[in-house]
Amino acid sequence: MGKKLLFIGAGAIGSYLGAFLSRAGHDVTLVDPWAEQVETVRQRGITVTGPHDPFVARPTAVHLNEAARLPRDFEIAFVAMKVYDTAWATQLAVRHLAPDGYVVASENCWPDPIVASVAGARRSVGLIMSKIGVALWKPGQVERGMEKGGNKGHDVFRAGEHDGTITPRTTALAEMLSVIDGAFATDNLWGERWAKLCQNAMGNPVQGMSGLGGLEIASSEVGRAITIQLGAESSRVGLALGYKVPKFGGTTIEQWADANRRETYEKLDRMLTPTSAGGRNWKASMAQDVIKGRKTEIDYMNGHVVTQGRERGVPTPVSAAVVDVVHEVERGARKPAPENIGLALKRAGV
Repeated sequence: MGKKLLFIGAGAIGSYLGAFLSRAGHDVTLVDPWAEQVETVRQRGITVTGPHDPFVARPTAVHLNEAARLPRDFEIAFVAMKVYDTAWATQLAVRHLAPDGYVVASENCWPDPIVASVAGARRSVGLIMSKIGVALWKPGQVERGMEKGGNKGHDVFRAGEHDGTITPRTTALAEMLSVIDGAFATDNLWGERWAKLCQNAMGNPVQGMSGLGGLEIASSEVGRAITIQLGAESSRVGLALGYKVPKFGGTTIEQWADANRRETYEKLDRMLTPTSAGGRNWKASMAQDVIKGRKTEIDYMNGHVVTQGRERGVPTPVSAAVVDVVHEVERGARKPAPENIGLALKRAGV
């Protein structure tokens, strides 16, 4: 049976998930502060394109200033904002939940403790979205840029409880999301979350500060160098934290962490090197933010790696340098440019 679903955030991921779930028969309401997006969805719906048949969905769309009038009977609320907006978005979500409803942190970075601080861990579920890239450049038009994971045996969605148990609600949530792509309930929320954080930390800021797309970076020796260094640092921190981290970026966390050995580095470099000139030069979320002139999630992504590394005595010089360069781009003190990659490595002493 269809469920009553609330999305706080109708950007790329909120629109993409909300559109699929609306088409599947759920009662979906999207709330967003972007007025033009809300009005476009109201008038024309959401056009969805990607590695699947295109379609148009027509969920309910509500302006943020109208949200106070929403009922308080939603069964599940998805927080789909930038991670720095998680706290207030969760407060809004909780206000409109049914007594047995819960909040799903459907974001990048490390949002789950923030959601739990507002909603309580009992009413919080984490959702990792692995290897999915979506973009919303124009109101009412959301696009997915990667192949469907389920077609290759990869489960995109991993729903998990904070205490590591697999429960009926995480199992049901995974089943609900399986209309979009492969999904399962995980007993390893924190390990899955760290794997996604590492994957994001390796790619997002490099694109954001360089202005290059993923294919261009992978085709460049210096682009692969900074990718490997960022993957290695975030992996070492994850191991120091004791997380059970699944494979990401094509290999194990142990191999990423071992990148200071020449033999391992060369294997990683070969793995990252494109085998052909084809492929799409996709722009990740941080690159999209820079293009749109928005604040990035750098402090909650690579900045989180740096903070955790400092607390565990794990050096993260490249991550710290990347954070600084992205801050300069955000402030307008530096323009996104390919030479920023070499600058960050130089500052880190690599």
